[in-house]
Amino acid sequence: MLTSRASCDNLFAMQTGTFLLGALTMVMLVAGACGGSTAPADVAAPPADAQRTASGIAWKVVTPGKGTRHPRPNSEVSVLYTGWKADGEQIDSSTDASNPTTFGLDEVIPGWTEALQLMTEGEKRRFWIPGHLAYDTSSRPGAPKGPLVFDIELIRIGS
Repeated sequence: MLTSRASCDNLFAMQTGTFLLGALTMVMLVAGACGGSTAPADVAAPPADAQRTASGIAWKVVTPGKGTRHPRPNSEVSVLYTGWKADGEQIDSSTDASNPTTFGLDEVIPGWTEALQLMTEGEKRRFWIPGHLAYDTSSRPGAPKGPLVFDIELIRIGS
């Protein structure tokens, strides 16, 4: 996985400068990898094999974590994430800029507070969060309504 615009640009320059044969294919591959986050194929609904919490959050482990320590409801965490509405529209991302976001779990939507406590450092999961645990009751202008899907990588657990 390419982790930053700079690494994408460097890879593009290296690949197109070194290999002329198949350059169009390489350009298409690099452009696809660096052009933002495409919604997962399963964004509309969790797959049948997804695990679920009692509150209705569904998840799948994408990359297992390291260790056994989990965040607490008031822990500070650093994450990389991308979020989509069920129709595939991307709503937010720290992953596109490779810029981890740090916050307290008591400062985010209830679905994130609950979901991140299931994770360990280094783990990446895809979460399907029902609207009632996201922004359905929010009066914040522009807040997305309905279920949301997030790919979240837990980089660090702080205090």
